Amino acid sequence: MPSITSVARFSVPLGGQEIELQHLVHDAGGMPLLRVRIRERTRFTIFDIDPATARAWGAAMQAWGEGQQGSAMNESR
Repeated sequence: MPSITSVARFSVPLGGQEIELQHLVHDAGGMPLLRVRIRERTRFTIFDIDPATARAWGAAMQAWGEGQQGSAMNESR
């Protein structure tokens, strides 16, 4: 069994999805992965991504979020 540790958990206010990020290490070793679990009611979407992809994805999401500073949804948080 792989070792899985929860990193963060979010709820999306508009769609109700639950997002969980998990640190994943397989028993056989190898590269650690970031598991992205998205739950939409009874359906799960799961991505296991490498560190380089996680950095690129995170940077793109952060840049987009920072570009939305004046949006109404951002102002209510």
